[in-house]
Amino acid sequence: MKLAVGCDPNAAACKKNIIKTCLMLGHDVIDMGSKDPIYANTAFRVAEYVVAGCADRGILICGTGIGMSIAANKVQGAYAALISDIYSAVRACKSNNANIACFGAFTIGEKLVSELVKVWLDARYVSGTSSEAKFQCIKDYEAAK
Repeated sequence: MKLAVGCDPNAAACKKNIIKTCLMLGHDVIDMGSKDPIYANTAFRVAEYVVAGCADRGILICGTGIGMSIAANKVQGAYAALISDIYSAVRACKSNNANIACFGAFTIGEKLVSELVKVWLDARYVSGTSSEAKFQCIKDYEAAK
């Protein structure tokens, strides 16, 4: 899988750890930077890259992951989920077809982030479940705008 990974300057060490994990798992990684203090710029770049099909999924990291998630979700076709536990990592994909995972470098440890990345990358969206109508509603609303 090809992954686009970006962060703000506060999360550069966490991003480095995530890239290492992704490479060890056999994924291709595109480092989208970590120098812009305006995290939204990085979030927009990664989200646009994923939506354009240049990467299969994206990973964004800032202090809490909240700002990255909010910013990435402004890009039509980007579905960014803030992930902080195993269940959320699975459901982000299986229920909500999240194509971008967001993490907080200050809120969870690096070992947990690595495990969450692994779980999220292994998860796949499952169509035909009760979640499909809910996700379709989001897509329909987005398309109407």
